[in-house]
Formats: sequence, C-alpha cells, structure tokens
Amino acid sequence: MNQPKNKSRRQFLKNGTAGIAGIALLPSVLGSRGLADGENPRPGPPVTRTLGKTGIRLPVVSMGVMNADNPKLVEAALDAGILHLDTAWIYQRGRNEEMIGQVIKGRTRDSFVVATKVYMPKDRKTGLFLKEPEDTPFLEKFETSLKRLGLDHVDILYLHNVPRVENVTYEPYLSDLLTLKKQGRAKFIGVTTHQNEPQVIRATVAAGVYDVILTAYNFRQPHRDEVKKAIGEAARAGLGVVAMKTQAGVYWDEERQHPINMKAALKWVLQDENVHTAIPGFTTFDQMEEDLSVMADLRLTPQEENELKQKHAASLAGLYCAQCRSCLSQCSADMDIPSLMRSYMYAHGYRNRFQAKQTLTQAIDPRNTRLPCLDCSRCAVRCTMGFDVRKRLIDIHRIGTVPEEFLA
Repeated sequence: MNQPKNKSRRQFLKNGTAGIAGIALLPSVLGSRGLADGENPRPGPPVTRTLGKTGIRLPVVSMGVMNADNPKLVEAALDAGILHLDTAWIYQRGRNEEMIGQVIKGRTRDSFVVATKVYMPKDRKTGLFLKEPEDTPFLEKFETSLKRLGLDHVDILYLHNVPRVENVTYEPYLSDLLTLKKQGRAKFIGVTTHQNEPQVIRATVAAGVYDVILTAYNFRQPHRDEVKKAIGEAARAGLGVVAMKTQAGVYWDEERQHPINMKAALKWVLQDENVHTAIPGFTTFDQMEEDLSVMADLRLTPQEENELKQKHAASLAGLYCAQCRSCLSQCSADMDIPSLMRSYMYAHGYRNRFQAKQTLTQAIDPRNTRLPCLDCSRCAVRCTMGFDVRKRLIDIHRIGTVPEEFLA
C-alpha cells in the first residue's frame, strides 16, 4: 500500500468527510462477499451497528487514541462522524486522557462515547492479578481518569489487559466495576484482552455481569477462527464487541518497507457482523481518511483479498505477536515474552516508543539491567509466528535505558 503525504486537517475535512457524507446506501454493505473481478465498489453512508445490549449505535469505525497526541486529529475525527474514542488511564502517562478532555470540552455529552481502562499490575510470569499490589488502588485510578477527561461519568469502563480467565471475576476489581456502574459513573463495564482471547471472551460471557468485550482480532492471528467463534458467542449473549489490533502490527517487516494493507485488514475484521465497532489507532489525517472510507463499504476488492493472503509470510515474519504464550514454557529464564513482543510491535510498528517502554517495564523488573537472553548462546524458544525471539528481545530491551522525556 502506498503511503501518501500527510494531508492537512483542512484538506481532510474538505475532501474526505464530504465524500463520505454524500454517498448513497449500498444494499449489500453488511454482506461478507468480496467484489467480483472488474466490479466497481459502490460506497454508501457509514455502516453502523448496535453495541450489544448497551443500545449504543456506533459507526463500525471508532478511534483508538492510544498513539495519537494531536488534539486537532481527534477533533477532526469527531467532526467527521466518529463517535467513540478509546483511551486508558495508562496511555501516555495520563496525557492521552487529558488531551481527550480538552477536545470534548464544550461538546454536548451525547455527541461522543468515551471508553477508558484501568490497568492493575499482574504477576510477570503467570499473568494473574497480584493479591497485594504495591500500586494505586483501582478506584483512585478511575477518579483520576474522570478528572483528566473532565467528565462525571464514562460510557464504558474496562478492566485492562486481562490475559487469564481467573482475572475476569477477580475481587475486589469486579466489585469496584459493579459499584461504579451502580453509581452511574461508568454506564457500562467490560474487559479487554490481548491473550487467550477465546477463553477470556467466554469467561466474560459466563460471568454474566459485563456489557462489552474489547478483544484483539485480525487476519494474522493463527487462532483467528477460534476468536471468531468466541466473538459470535459473545454477540449472541448480548455483549457489545469491540475489535482492536485490527492492523496486525502495521508492517510485514522490521525495516518497515512492506506495509500491510491497512484498509483491507480493517475490512477483514468488520466483515464479521458480530464485531460492532473497531478502534484502529490512526495518527495522521491520511490514515483517518482511509479508515473513514472503510465505514462506507466493507467489501474487499480482489486485490485487497490477495494482499491479505500473507504473500510475504514465507520471507517476512511481521511484527504482530499472536500472544499464544506457547513460548513461556520454552524459556529457561521465565521471560514474559508475549509482553516483550508487544513492546517490540509498539516500537517498530506503531512507532510509539513511550508505550513500548511502559509495556517493557511491566514485563521486566527495571532493576535487572542485564537481559537474561545475553547469557544464552542459543535461544530454545520456537515461536509459532516465526520470530527470532532472542534477537527481538535484545533489540527492545535497549529502550529501557532511554529516559522517558526522550520518548514522549
């Protein structure tokens, strides 16, 4: 996919939004078929879906704000018809929530939908919540989020980054979520997951108390069929389903010479009608215009279908880690390889080095300045995605020595 020069906000609003707002409805826009050879796409108005039992009607494309630091971009997204903004207490050390708070200030409360997440520390090896975390309490973190956002309530509050089914109903965090929902300070509650997605999704359904599930879902997941089945079960149970990591690492290669077709990757996810909206993390006006164009026509062209068939897979491992955790039992040093692989993706795929360092710090005790990989002459880990694990861990570990002020 070609990478055009970035447009200005004014150019985007003139060329992108007007084109989407004025086009006619496509009858088969919710269908899953692709386009026949030689058939021209006929775009329609933005496709919208209801977020499960919440009743919230959203365009199928929302905005993941994690990597964005330009308030003009968020303003343009809302002006262009995007309703849902996704952030978290931990993103950009709170600056992300503060930026959103400035953007939505003065806008009517029913003109946007805000989701935030509270991250609580977990055991580096097991992924289970720590019983006595030396950390800010859950409710205190949420109060901070409300202040940053300038809101008296959020539409969706997530328990952030749940890798284990045991975490779904973990006390006291579940009680905190239910209390906030009862008080009306979080209209709906949910869980987010990057790992063991099918199991965590099903545990969220079984808990019977959640409204929304935010899950990783993309065409590169080795277990995507199982994720799809679990998503269908969640939707049928009335949960709102939001997809993340839809762009599968952004690039096929570490050198960033072979970009994944972002538009096609997003369409692939949204052709699953059980996905109610997705939160791609665009950071430029070009990327936003591209994502908005997907809202109007979800059908894949033959070229797009071909580009998603992992034509580079034989020679390029890509940047997306499936978070399957099969590496954990193979590592003699008990490294949290899945989290470190996410850190690597944030740094090299998203170019979000600040988030990369935060993720690395959560995975490795920063007091351990020497990486165990350096003591292994040969890595015993055989990655299901084909990654050279030792090489990538040595590479990303360097970011731990960089002061945060140089990464913001």
